Amino acid sequence: MPLRRRSTATDNPATPGAVVAPASTVTPASVGARSELRAGVDLGGTKILVVIVDGDNKILARSRSATPHEGGPQAVADQIAANVEDALGQAGADASNLKGIGVGSPGSVDQSAGTVANASNLPDWLEPFPLGGVLSQRFGNIPVQLGNDVSVAVNAEYRLGAGRPYDALLGVWWGTGVGGGLILDRRQWDGRGYAGEFGHMVIELGGAKCGCGNRGCVEAYAGRRDMEAWVRKQRKKGKKTDLVKIMKHRERESFTSGIWAKGIRNDDKLAAKAVDRAIKAIAAGIGSSVNLLDIPAVVIGGGMGERFFGDRQSEFESEVAKHLFRSEAPPALLATELGDDGGAIGAALLVLAGTN
Repeated sequence: MPLRRRSTATDNPATPGAVVAPASTVTPASVGARSELRAGVDLGGTKILVVIVDGDNKILARSRSATPHEGGPQAVADQIAANVEDALGQAGADASNLKGIGVGSPGSVDQSAGTVANASNLPDWLEPFPLGGVLSQRFGNIPVQLGNDVSVAVNAEYRLGAGRPYDALLGVWWGTGVGGGLILDRRQWDGRGYAGEFGHMVIELGGAKCGCGNRGCVEAYAGRRDMEAWVRKQRKKGKKTDLVKIMKHRERESFTSGIWAKGIRNDDKLAAKAVDRAIKAIAAGIGSSVNLLDIPAVVIGGGMGERFFGDRQSEFESEVAKHLFRSEAPPALLATELGDDGGAIGAALLVLAGTN
């Protein structure tokens, strides 16, 4: 059966028309069925974002903090717990009101064991750590569900955001690395546990070396960290760029998406070339994915994606078209609707999946 566009958003089996409201508009008195409250945790290498949502997936409170860079996984778990407690307090609730906690995490997530391992962008986190069990015990043994950070964000966009009209959706999260998530025939596709590694699709045989050890991966050209390494290498060869100067002026340790954007606004030709190179790599990966799966829509998120996709959508579309077997049926390329909240909202949805 061909994958098709859904006729209406209300065909979606998950809470159609859910509201994502600013936390500042919600008062404790507006918290309705307290037993339906869920906490969603977006765990990233630089920040932790926690939201409290109600039964309609309306955000009642947010709590954000920097991810600890000392103390290992236990310090991260402690900070997550502190953010959950803070968000509950903002919502006028406590742990007894929580139906569960969902966590979207980088690394190798084993939901059945409740562990996260190989989270290379988190401090000293290579061995499996029982994040689910630690958080569950901290909050009175409530259910804690774990999922891949990008997959849960893509699922949120599918169920509540830009992907609602579609039966199938590819999510491409362009940030420090390049992640992906996949919805096929209205179901999140996890394969044997590692599906969605869009950044490790090979687009050039023998191409640029990727951090995974392979060559020619999308991420080797488009991951923010890899883009920075490429620019620094070109700089050593005598090419000029202001990105390092901008980074130092902003007292940053790496080229953030804002630094890339500033460089391009300043007509930094090397920065522009790096971004163009990244867009071409992502487009090649999208084109190949569509050729294989006939996906009708692709949502592009992540720090770099949200920074550049809106202004350069036509460039993405033209580059994707170059790689399509059937150019007369291109996929819809979509910006995220949930924005920075998407990962945390998707994590909160994990609780529903775990209790069904």
